Amino acid sequence: MSDELKIVMECVKRLEPEMVELQKELVRRPSVGPESGGEGEKARVDYLVPLLRGWGLEVTEYRAPDPRVPCGYRPSIVARLKGRSGPCLWLMTHLDIVPAGARELWNTDPFEAVVKDGRIYGRGTEDNQQEMVASCFAVKAFLDSGVVPARDVALMLVADEETGSGHGAGWLLDNHDLCRSDDLVVVPDAGNGEGTFIEVAEKSIAWVRFAVQGRQGHASVPSGNAHRVGANLLVKLDRVLHEKYDAKDELFRPEVSTFEPTKKEANVPNINTIPGEDVFYFDCRVLPQYRLEDLLADMKAVAKETGKQFGMEVEVGTEQFAQAAPATDPDAPVVKLLTRAIKDVYGKDPTAGGIGGGTVAAFFRRRGIPAAVWGKYVGTAHNPNEYCLIENMAGDAQVYARMLMPESRKPD
Repeated sequence: MSDELKIVMECVKRLEPEMVELQKELVRRPSVGPESGGEGEKARVDYLVPLLRGWGLEVTEYRAPDPRVPCGYRPSIVARLKGRSGPCLWLMTHLDIVPAGARELWNTDPFEAVVKDGRIYGRGTEDNQQEMVASCFAVKAFLDSGVVPARDVALMLVADEETGSGHGAGWLLDNHDLCRSDDLVVVPDAGNGEGTFIEVAEKSIAWVRFAVQGRQGHASVPSGNAHRVGANLLVKLDRVLHEKYDAKDELFRPEVSTFEPTKKEANVPNINTIPGEDVFYFDCRVLPQYRLEDLLADMKAVAKETGKQFGMEVEVGTEQFAQAAPATDPDAPVVKLLTRAIKDVYGKDPTAGGIGGGTVAAFFRRRGIPAAVWGKYVGTAHNPNEYCLIENMAGDAQVYARMLMPESRKPD
């Protein structure tokens, strides 16, 4: 280990108490989107911008118009530190969080951080504040130590990740020329408990709505029961989709396409009324080799056939419909650089693979910029009593700092 690397790593370790304090400040500034009744990310950004500038970073705030929030915009931040040479390493995390949910399920106030037994409890502490704080303090270690990073680094803190990124990463990349094709992009927003999984590919996503139109009436004289038709349709869809789209790809976890019936809307409030409408949804995570247009056509065909069988109309629509972005090559420079850093810090060899969930890495990949998704996570995101492990936050900060040091050897 070089003298400079030792200095930076020791500095990261000394900064751990400050990491905990920043988590506390973020927790008490909720950044829930307007879709869930929140006011967005402004309070959080108003705190972070002067903080990061005070550290010595070059900070730019970008504002995506959004009339649904009081200030009229959704802010994102890019904070830069000049290194010795390019390409730039981008560390992209998100500012927004999901709502706390039922308060009775929390043992503590979700918006007042509690530190206990090596954990920080509070909404957003793991998703995505753990990695936001880790990446910020990885950069601060260079500022505090006076060591110049081997490459330029830019922290991208974006709005609106939890609800589609239309006012966050998507808007930012569409409206501002920020990243070059040879830049290195890490999205610290998914991983496993050992820190040994690097996400390089994602499945296509289709959220599909089915609405059966029947005839409401008294249950003693049954006719036009939309609920029965919906139940038949659900079972047929489940069978047809799993039979036709049955390929396996060992790159992904799970290795197959998934088709899950999820949300179901309320129909009638009482037992003795036949529902005149039945509405339900499928969440489909499809291997990239399949075209979502073909999937939707098959779903519509099954819906039409089932509706005809019972003499009813079935409407089919999409809530989300995104063909998978091109995968990042497991041998891409960003993956090799991240792999080496993880091995140096945690002493483990990570593997690259694909997931069914969607991340903002897709926005970069569609622009021809390879992106790697990573983090060391317990898996409490969106849960009541969400927490992050302080050791994960501090350890991941070391990983990002290691990525900014000169190559001591060629990546394997």
